[in-house]
Amino acid sequence: MTAKIVKTDAEWRAELNPEAYRVMREHGTERAFTSPLNNEKRKGMFVCAGCGKELFASDNKFDSGTGWPSFTAPAETGAIGSTEDRSLFMRRTEVHCDNCGAHLGHVFPDGPREAGGLRYCINGCALDFKPGEKV
Repeated sequence: MTAKIVKTDAEWRAELNPEAYRVMREHGTERAFTSPLNNEKRKGMFVCAGCGKELFASDNKFDSGTGWPSFTAPAETGAIGSTEDRSLFMRRTEVHCDNCGAHLGHVFPDGPREAGGLRYCINGCALDFKPGEKV
């Protein structure tokens, strides 16, 4: 088992750009259609922008039309954690990096049925993309 990454608020602020900090550490949301990763189509791995943990394989990415990178499943069991989010007068399931606790986005039950029916709607600024054949 890998040790969880724990950093001070000052360390996170120094390592993340202001938008990534707002999203990943303050549970914000980037504006739709602003992330270049929304249109990323190469083979590779989407990793946590905070710690580098492999989160989503490109094979599980699909165009949901929502304006955020969307995936049908995490790269591996245990990569993503979840909590109930009751903000904004809604009841949603928030997803976070299980390695460093960074807020990633939410998971919804409206994904492609043939792929399990889930849509992981992820803020692009919470991800980095590593191109390659490993997926």
